[in-house]
Amino acid sequence: MNLGPLHHIGIAVPRIEDALPFYRDTLGLPAEPVRELADQRVRVTFLGGDRQRIELIEPVDRESGVAKFLAERGRPTLHHVCYVVDDLAATLARLGSDGVELIDRTPRRGAEGMVAFIHPRASGGVLIELIDRASLHDATWGSEEQGPLGAERRPPRPIP
Repeated sequence: MNLGPLHHIGIAVPRIEDALPFYRDTLGLPAEPVRELADQRVRVTFLGGDRQRIELIEPVDRESGVAKFLAERGRPTLHHVCYVVDDLAATLARLGSDGVELIDRTPRRGAEGMVAFIHPRASGGVLIELIDRASLHDATWGSEEQGPLGAERRPPRPIP
């Protein structure tokens, strides 16, 4: 498997509005608009630039996976680490054949492209998200053509 560069880290927070001032105002990271991902029952915003990116993730109801994650920990905390891969479907097939425990066996729509998660039991307790490099540069991502995200697509960032 060829693991690409770090794309972002995800931090689970009870309310984006409460966490945002620290990252945006104190650390000076530019913030993107908050978007709701209804199918995942979360609201997200990305902060930072090309070299470092942080995703703040807020649950929209108490039954979402992120809400349960926060309830277990009792405070905002690191949720996942996301890496870019060249061919997500092939990567998942290889990981599966190697016996790696996956949450997603096939790619699914994420906030910024096609994604899949490796179960924390397989990676020493860390939730790992993989994002398909090609989907990062899909000009239709988030459009009506692509699905219900409805978020305006910003220009693609260069991924080393």
